[in-house]
Amino acid sequence: MTSDISDPRIKNLKIKTGVVKRITKEKISYEKELEKEKERLQKQKDAGEDEHVLRKQEEIIQECLQMIPDSVRRLNSAVTDLHNSLDAEKDLEEIEEYQIALLSIAAAEPHLA
Repeated sequence: MTSDISDPRIKNLKIKTGVVKRITKEKISYEKELEKEKERLQKQKDAGEDEHVLRKQEEIIQECLQMIPDSVRRLNSAVTDLHNSLDAEKDLEEIEEYQIALLSIAAAEPHLA
């Protein structure tokens, strides 16, 4: 079945799929940044950096840690919203945008909880 771009349901699926993809990337980015900042702290400790510098680095790590739960919360909400849209639009199952939405949910699932 080919998709009708003028169908608002398809546009809605595209938008919600984009949100899930963006928040998934965001969460992965925060996790990578957290690891990078932890490595930086360890290097600073190994180099015998000043206590003030170490405390500042620990503050940066705490800020990174706070971003991850917020991303997970928003991702859970976006996945639920997209899932509900897919459930409501079962007649679109054969359309490419529907399949892409399913794939984006599958890609997001390891980052939920």
